[in-house]
Amino acid sequence: MAYQVKNSKGTTYYLHANRRTTSTGKQQVLYFFSKTVKKGAIDALPEGYVVSEASSGLPLLKRAA
Repeated sequence: MAYQVKNSKGTTYYLHANRRTTSTGKQQVLYFFSKTVKKGAIDALPEGYVVSEASSGLPLLKRAA
């Protein structure tokens, strides 16, 4: 089951991770939320991150302070 967040407007979003290699060969992980479960959905919130919400209602993944 993918990690899900319900925003203040009642819409459910699912967390995804996209792993890619940069042109310098470094591994990078991009996290994003989607309204549907797609390839790359992850089951848990990454360690050291918290979920906040933009004024538009879109959930954002931020590093914990």
